[in-house]
Amino acid sequence: MEQVLLERDQFRELVFERDRNKCVICGAPGQDAHHITERRLFPDGGYYLDNGATLCGPCHWKAETTELSVSEILHSIGVTHRVLPPHLYPDQDYDKWGNPILANGRRLRGELFDDENVSKALSSSLHLFDTRVKYPRTYHLPFSPGVSSDDRVMESYTDLEGFEVVVTEKLDGENTSWYNNAYHARSVDSETSVWQHRVKAMWAARAHEIPPNYRICGENVYAQHSIPYSNLLSYFYVFGVWSGLTCLSWADTLEWAELLELPVVPILYSGLWNEEAVMELALGLDRNKQEGLVVRRTDPIHIRSWSTQVGKWVRQDHVQTTHHWKHQQIIPNKLIGE
Repeated sequence: MEQVLLERDQFRELVFERDRNKCVICGAPGQDAHHITERRLFPDGGYYLDNGATLCGPCHWKAETTELSVSEILHSIGVTHRVLPPHLYPDQDYDKWGNPILANGRRLRGELFDDENVSKALSSSLHLFDTRVKYPRTYHLPFSPGVSSDDRVMESYTDLEGFEVVVTEKLDGENTSWYNNAYHARSVDSETSVWQHRVKAMWAARAHEIPPNYRICGENVYAQHSIPYSNLLSYFYVFGVWSGLTCLSWADTLEWAELLELPVVPILYSGLWNEEAVMELALGLDRNKQEGLVVRRTDPIHIRSWSTQVGKWVRQDHVQTTHHWKHQQIIPNKLIGE
């Protein structure tokens, strides 16, 4: 069912009307039209009827602190499909503030975690949080032909225009994050597999050089996916370095890659954002050997701004294997000289 965006006052009025002016949890007189998922996570404010619930003062505080779960509130108003911002994943569980919840009940730090007011609200729940962070969703550039039904597309270049950007090749591998005490692929709770052993050994040799609260993000290209590589500099290419919830500048990324003796993903362009130049680069890629490209601003990027300051172009039908590569025979890519 398509959700209708409401005005703020209309949202409050209709939420109270639906809930008969009573707290949906305890039945006391309603005081607040609570946003089940925080409105600041939505580009449009999130004023949707199914994202609201009438709560009394005490229950509203429990919802803000997440003592009262999202699922409890949804059940109380009879909503089975949660309204989510477009950049969050429908198959992922989140708390009120957009922090991902793992199957074991632990939570990951979401984009509002370092907000002062959110930190206060979550003060009694901080023991539940993991230090790991799930890599954010990267939106497609509007002219990207490889958009699937689960993908999202940038609506404009407002946050790119007039800014220095770097365009890099999008390698066909597995998104991987290194910390000083942890290693994971895009799925934070995924199990380590055979195709990760070489890159995990590389991480183990460098983990002591990674500061607390930092993570090195890159592409694990050990195993062939859709594109075979025969002249790799390494099985791991860096494409981002993060401190907390901020991706460091491209200059800092280069410094960290050099310090750790790792290559960065191939650079295709560096300079002021130029849509025509990026389109020309994309059209000039060898579709049989290159999956796509990624453009990002060169200055630091907070995770909240990721969807508007980072974009990708991916070739059409970029997944060309019949079965998911993880379920195929593992064929290692080749390093230069092998």
